[in-house]
Amino acid sequence: MTSPPQRPGKIIALHLNYRSRAAQRGRVPDQPSYFLKPPTSVAASGDVLERPAGTELLGFEGEIALVIGRAARRVRPEDGWSHVSGVTAANDFGVYDLRYADKGSNLRSKGGDGFTPLGPAVLPAAGLDPAALRLRTWLNGELVQDDTTADLLFGFGRLVADLSQLITLEPGDVVLTGTPAGASVAGPGDVVEVEVSTTQQTAGLKTGRLVTPIAGGTVPFGPYGALPRVDEQQRADAHGTSEPGFVLTGDLRERIESVGTATLSSQLRKRGYNAVSIDGLTSTKPGTRLTGRARTLRYLPYREDLFRTHGGGYNAQKRAVDALGPGDVLVMEARGERGTGTVGDILALRAQVRGAAGIVTDGGVRDVTAVSALDIPAYHAGPHPAVLGRRHVPWEADVAIACGGAAVCPGDVIVGDADGVLVIPPQLVEEVVDAAVEQERQETFIAEQVAAGERVEGLYPMNEHWSGRYAEWQR
Repeated sequence: MTSPPQRPGKIIALHLNYRSRAAQRGRVPDQPSYFLKPPTSVAASGDVLERPAGTELLGFEGEIALVIGRAARRVRPEDGWSHVSGVTAANDFGVYDLRYADKGSNLRSKGGDGFTPLGPAVLPAAGLDPAALRLRTWLNGELVQDDTTADLLFGFGRLVADLSQLITLEPGDVVLTGTPAGASVAGPGDVVEVEVSTTQQTAGLKTGRLVTPIAGGTVPFGPYGALPRVDEQQRADAHGTSEPGFVLTGDLRERIESVGTATLSSQLRKRGYNAVSIDGLTSTKPGTRLTGRARTLRYLPYREDLFRTHGGGYNAQKRAVDALGPGDVLVMEARGERGTGTVGDILALRAQVRGAAGIVTDGGVRDVTAVSALDIPAYHAGPHPAVLGRRHVPWEADVAIACGGAAVCPGDVIVGDADGVLVIPPQLVEEVVDAAVEQERQETFIAEQVAAGERVEGLYPMNEHWSGRYAEWQR
């Protein structure tokens, strides 16, 4: 193994390349897209990185870096990997506070000195399977990113080929290949670590941990350029809590929980959405409301060879639980199979510790008494003592799934109460909630009239007479 280049000729970084990250961002690119980072942004393991003075959102993104070993110009995808001499760990740091000023170039937001730590060692490409590498990131010792190159949208050979159509890649150039879900924010006093290793099937090789301590900057920005600024959307993006375009704010969450799922279901039906209820489930906390954003996990039916390769160790089920963040709801596709558990007390507790809002599965739950004692609700099809390997193979996370007869996409809003669980597309939430609040206000008025002895004819639904009375009642 060798050391990474201290001053590459070019550093080319990829925007989106892991399915988990694409799901988190709410978009899957058709083709790879790139940006450049200055060679002066390179740092070594152990180098302290300053969060620039006046900024709030220093984002980290653990990545696998390709080190080009021989010149590549107009190569084919099947030959691209042969131009790579090795891989190493990288951290694509950036300040979200300056994204608005870059117009998509990422020059200032991601090009600062020290913003591209590499190392500590380079794994030789010879003998490596580029589709069998594992990337992990730790924040203050807690594992926050864990994914493999089996989850890539665009393979390494394809990236080299695509870039080489217009740009000659030269020995020593570095290509950053994207980050999985779990990237977030670090501040002064934090330590971020990244490591690349081979997977269990080819175990044994590791880059070692790329360590970056974070310190607070002391030199303020001058008034002769764009100054840092943030908003709630930037905070949500930086912390990895939502994709652009929709934020489940505290105020919106309160409004959702002020109305019942029965009312929300009526408003969805008025808009043509008739298949958005997750059916056949029971809550471990019937009196607790569930509101959050969907993170998804899919199980395949049990098959011996698939379980051998995907069922053991740090599998997709455990990775999905560890990737949960505040307000997330883990929704699991178990095909309605009740004959085994899909989650037990330890992983449910881990979800609670991660800040998750709840768990939804159309399969069974183990240790149901212990799970019921937790603070977060778990909606399930029934208890069962068996482990998931009896009927399931944990397969993939953060993809569109089917659960209890409903389609669920990562980022959908999940709402549950004693009546059941609904899936609300993010673009409909504001409209549906506003209408549901008004519907329940009208029903409060109608209930008062019925309690006073009025007939329901003309009152429910209200005719012109009662609509006028309702307007007076509101005033």
